[in-house]
Amino acid sequence: MSARDWQLKKDGKQWMVGKTFDTFAPVGPVLVTRDEIPNPHALPIRLRLNGQTMQNSTTAQMIFSVEDLLAYISQVVTLEPGDLIFTGTPPGVGNARKPPVFMKDGDVAEVEIEGLGVLRNPVRQEG
Repeated sequence: MSARDWQLKKDGKQWMVGKTFDTFAPVGPVLVTRDEIPNPHALPIRLRLNGQTMQNSTTAQMIFSVEDLLAYISQVVTLEPGDLIFTGTPPGVGNARKPPVFMKDGDVAEVEIEGLGVLRNPVRQEG
């Protein structure tokens, strides 16, 4: 999730503020251990918005491998079992589309990682 209005409010170079609101890091429907995933670099991943596929990719498209991410991050952060690392998103984000597509109140976003399940979230605008 990204609140583009907040993310681009100042100079458009600070991505963190638009991604750190409460409820902006949904996970699930399950968490699995490494031994349950034969190859973490070959997982199809899709995002659907109101049933329409917006992103369709695979973890093979990640810029850095899981091993490289762990090696790098663990240089500065003590990683513990159960820690989550958020790595970014595949091509197809709404604000990069022509015309742009932004989620709105009442939409339903579904993220599917093949073999793991579907995380389904209604979009609600506060205030």
